[in-house]
Amino acid sequence: MSEEQDEAGSEIQELGGLIRSIPDFPKKGIDFKDITTLLQNSDAFRQVVDHLAHRYADKSVDAVVAAEARGFILGGALAYRLGAGFVPVRKKGKLPYKTYEVTYDLEYATETIAIHQDALKPGETVVVLDDLLATGGTAGAVLELVEQLGAKVLEVAFLIELTFLKGRDRLKSCPVYSAIKV
Repeated sequence: MSEEQDEAGSEIQELGGLIRSIPDFPKKGIDFKDITTLLQNSDAFRQVVDHLAHRYADKSVDAVVAAEARGFILGGALAYRLGAGFVPVRKKGKLPYKTYEVTYDLEYATETIAIHQDALKPGETVVVLDDLLATGGTAGAVLELVEQLGAKVLEVAFLIELTFLKGRDRLKSCPVYSAIKV
């Protein structure tokens, strides 16, 4: 890693101080990481998107794939900066065309997500992006959907990783990057 990359990573890690913790949300025992406090700070939001865009600038990314809802915020901005397409992964029943679906467990619920069957072409290079890596359930399900479409995942990226939950272990099939680790 170059000195420039190391310095940029350190600056991004420091932005973790802008993320608010909400105890017992959405249920008792969960310490919810609220990124809206980082996103409302225009300099911080720009730094995060620029950091990710720099990371993938020379990688020929065809699309950024992101799960709703907070993943859309970062995913749309990153896709725009990279000149790539944006592919939304949504909850079951929210996409209007033919979909593939995957059901998975979260820390506190079971969820089903879907992707349009024509969202990606075989061989396209994608970055899967979400706001938070906890147990890896959502990202693992997104990877399953992307693999069904035959696209190649360059990396799975997150704004925040809750390292103590070891979600990275669930994603061993591809490289994982987290801008902020807590």
